[in-house]
Amino acid sequence: MSDLLERLRGRGWRMTAQRRVVAEVLDGDHIHLTADEVHARAVAKLPEISRATVYNTLGEMVSLGEVLEVSTDRRAKRYDPNAHRPHQHLVCAQCGAIRDVHPVGNPLTDLPDTERFGFTISDVEVTYRGTCPNCASA
Repeated sequence: MSDLLERLRGRGWRMTAQRRVVAEVLDGDHIHLTADEVHARAVAKLPEISRATVYNTLGEMVSLGEVLEVSTDRRAKRYDPNAHRPHQHLVCAQCGAIRDVHPVGNPLTDLPDTERFGFTISDVEVTYRGTCPNCASA
């Protein structure tokens, strides 16, 4: 059973066939699918699943804090099941591929006091951009 399925069951989330398929599609490392990609993969497993059900299920998973909604550029939002391990993203500027990365250090404390302007920092989002090996060799 996937980590996401286990977390959802642990919360007592009612596991319908549609919800299970969406959770299974999101299972794995470095998963950052758009809602349309989730729907396409879900249809392959459960042909009668609707686009609205996929969107609603993703929204519920985000509300529960079990899936992250990721916006790294002006492209469609992506859904990341790696919601419980702090990480940043590495994005290919050409094809949009996204990888989870775990930089050394704590970005919450790395900002000098002189650059905080009196803010109490509660969260940090860092996005690294570059070119993936596939695009670099093309």
